[in-house]
Amino acid sequence: MCLFAEKLTLQPSTISKLDIENLSNFNLSDKEISEIVQIVSYFNYINRVADGLGLEPETFIDKKGYEIN
Repeated sequence: MCLFAEKLTLQPSTISKLDIENLSNFNLSDKEISEIVQIVSYFNYINRVADGLGLEPETFIDKKGYEIN
């Protein structure tokens, strides 16, 4: 799943039926695969919007994206 998410993020035009079949081999349903694609795509979209607007992370978030306590 993580390899699929990375490929979808870095090389979205290379996603193929084989990638989807590989997820299916882990007994993921079509709905679950769709949810993976939607979540990964949403995070990619939001990050690109933030980058495009030159937004900086909140001061309570560290460089890895974790909340600073």
